[in-house]
Amino acid sequence: MKILLVEDSATLRLAMCGFIRKAGHEAVVAESGEEALQLVEANPVDMVIMDVEMPGLDGFETTRLIREFFGERWVPIIFVTGMSDEDSYQKGIEAGGDDYMIKPVSPIILTAKLRAFERIVDMQQQLQDLNQELQALSQRDGLTDLYNRRAYEEKARLQWQVSTRAREPVAVLMIDVDHFKEFNDHYGHQAGDDCLKQVARTLREGLHRPADILARYGGEEFIILLPNTSVEGARIVAEALREAVRRLAVPHARSSTAERVTVSIGAAVAEHTSGMDEHALAREADEALYRAKSRGRDRVEVRQLSAHKTLLIMEADSAAMGATGGILGQRFNIVTAATASECVEIAHNCWPDLILFSAGAPGEMVAEVRKSLLNNRHTAGIPVVQLETGLDGDDRLLEKVEAALG
Repeated sequence: MKILLVEDSATLRLAMCGFIRKAGHEAVVAESGEEALQLVEANPVDMVIMDVEMPGLDGFETTRLIREFFGERWVPIIFVTGMSDEDSYQKGIEAGGDDYMIKPVSPIILTAKLRAFERIVDMQQQLQDLNQELQALSQRDGLTDLYNRRAYEEKARLQWQVSTRAREPVAVLMIDVDHFKEFNDHYGHQAGDDCLKQVARTLREGLHRPADILARYGGEEFIILLPNTSVEGARIVAEALREAVRRLAVPHARSSTAERVTVSIGAAVAEHTSGMDEHALAREADEALYRAKSRGRDRVEVRQLSAHKTLLIMEADSAAMGATGGILGQRFNIVTAATASECVEIAHNCWPDLILFSAGAPGEMVAEVRKSLLNNRHTAGIPVVQLETGLDGDDRLLEKVEAALG
């Protein structure tokens, strides 16, 4: 690969160039952000390693300008910085960075990252080839010019493979225009179409990485797949998009949420993609969207999918609860509750995979919890198991839980 190294320190430039060449790649060097912009115009590069703290144009601003120049072409950009605070991380996401390395840079870590990104660049080229084919087949939504659902699902499937191989987290945002039927009824379908166009354009302008996939999913609903995006990153992007739609200030006299058009956003993040697929993550994002709408709309709800399932243990006896949790804690995420009301509240908030009652729990308590779960869409399908006699033996307890989880 041809790698652009942007670094104002002569010492670090020399060391980093040595690491890059030793890894088998070609280094192109810029001493400032301004020089980097000139180089990318004359020298096509496959990757950029960007120092953040530089005089003149800093790394974040240089990255924004480079992203604008690259347009649809995705080139990985790795920030090198001495800062590791959340504010710097947020600025990096907004600028369009793909990864961070903290100074002093380890040659072993750098070499590993170069090797990983080289594989991703190769696969990304395949994605870009497919993008051109999809474009030729006019797999665009006729109203908004976004990808349609069919194109999204094909691109998402390929990006999922890339993320799985790279062992990167993936986020999906499901976005719904609040009270859109009322908007159409009041202003007419032409105004409704114009509204959707404005929202689509705003969503597109709010995404800064070419690898992000935005589509109209159907009606007034949009979907975004964000590769290599953590829970915090997904929340930052979703909140920024929600605020951007509000700033459009499109009047909505029939909305019970606000006097302007707003959106609700549900986000789901898979820290590891193995063991699931892109459809499962989209379903989780849809569930989070439903929660955002049920909690008042014009808000973001985020759900993180864990490789381990979550058990909610209902046990008033703290000693017994500790014993049960100790048996199951090595295989599952454990959440505990001591009362029926606490159990229902936790279930509605964290959506456990199974609720486990002690053998001594009163039957009316179990029935009360079951009834509350059935009255809520999110919790209606959660299995409830009551132990038969005190605390079963370890093997028996694990078998019972595994059977209930299917």
